[in-house]
Amino acid sequence: MSNKETNNGPISTSENKMGTMPVNRLLITMALPMMISMLVQALYNVVDSIFVSRICEDALTAVSMAFPMQNLLIGLATGLAVGMNALLSKNLGEKKYEAANSMAMHGIFLAICSYLLFLILGLTISRVFFVVQGASEKIAQYGHDYLSIVMCLSFGCYLEIIFERQLQSTGKTIYTMFTQGLGAIINIIMDPVLIFGIGIFPEMGIKGAAAATVLGQIVAAILAIILNAKFNDEITLDFRKFRPKMKSIGNILFIGIPSVVMVAIGSVMTFCVNKILVMFSSTAVAVFGVYYKLQSFAFMPVFGMNNGMVPIIAYNYGARKPDRIMKTVKLAMVYATCIMVLAFIIAQTIPGTLLGLFSASEEMLAIGIPALRRITISFLAAGVCVISGSFFQAMGNSIYSMIVSIMRQLICLVPLAYLFAQTGDVSMVWFAWPIAEVVSLSCGLFFLNRVNKRVIRPMREE
Repeated sequence: MSNKETNNGPISTSENKMGTMPVNRLLITMALPMMISMLVQALYNVVDSIFVSRICEDALTAVSMAFPMQNLLIGLATGLAVGMNALLSKNLGEKKYEAANSMAMHGIFLAICSYLLFLILGLTISRVFFVVQGASEKIAQYGHDYLSIVMCLSFGCYLEIIFERQLQSTGKTIYTMFTQGLGAIINIIMDPVLIFGIGIFPEMGIKGAAAATVLGQIVAAILAIILNAKFNDEITLDFRKFRPKMKSIGNILFIGIPSVVMVAIGSVMTFCVNKILVMFSSTAVAVFGVYYKLQSFAFMPVFGMNNGMVPIIAYNYGARKPDRIMKTVKLAMVYATCIMVLAFIIAQTIPGTLLGLFSASEEMLAIGIPALRRITISFLAAGVCVISGSFFQAMGNSIYSMIVSIMRQLICLVPLAYLFAQTGDVSMVWFAWPIAEVVSLSCGLFFLNRVNKRVIRPMREE
């Protein structure tokens, strides 16, 4: 079907699709390309650490300690994109095309401002960040070499994420598979080339791992910009007429900042857990970092499901179609739970094999095997928790997601990890994760019921 014109603007095939296609087929169509691309992203996260582990265990520990700041960087980009994405899709559902274009341009503006913030941080605090966590001199130097490059050249990350979300907002999720896939493949290829020095390239060590990461992000960003310009007819960018408006910025931040806060909470949690674990050994910190790399194989596909779900919900919220909203959420929860159960079975069955990918020493295996088995118990509830959080954001109730995240990671997980650490047995610390996930699930279900009563039911009565 070609685009049609109305008095309000074009009605696109992707808009009709999100409002009319059978929900199960629509969700799979929207989510599957992003799930595949995010699996590739998970692969390069793991490959990156595998190659770093070949340098030495201290280098692997440094990358693990860099995770909270790196996660915050990506989380800010994702949060801004979530706010832009939800409002853009909602405006398209309401046939407000000029407002949709404005949201797209404001999203790009905020991404550039955020990059400048991390450029300054990368130039000033990258070494201090590791010292504060209790890193040794050698680990702190490795960490500084890695993190300063990742932060100072993060413009590729910001532009990639914001332009990918513009494609997602209009239902063109297949193109994000190309952008994320290309970025990941470049990273995977260039990791060993730049770390160890292959061919004409010099041996850069841990700096090479960082360089490969930002190179992949920059290339992916360029491709995302090109694909938007060529294929995304629903959005028109004209910066000659653009003037930042505080109301538009505020609307994006209102939806996006809770998502950023949730990531920031995760970064604070990781920072605190690193400080708890370093009291036992740097190997315990490395194990925690390896877990975060491995768990991305479970969570990345679920996040891909999220990314496919959000524009469907936002569009149908704008179009006032409550039955399509709820069916989308229920199906997403079923699929996400199946993914997490599979990941749980794998982690329980072959934890030693998974750790062996990272050149695990005997000490790392002794700490890591019980760690993987105990932490991944939380996977059984995590699928519903993740999907419900994105549902709240798509419905404009991002504060609920933030409350659930605070309950899980700061109020429950960190205090429990600290209390279990007082036993002197590091293997007890890992029980904090499943306990915190049960609390998160309870809060999430409470707020789901609340949104259903206050928003979905009144919509059905209209």
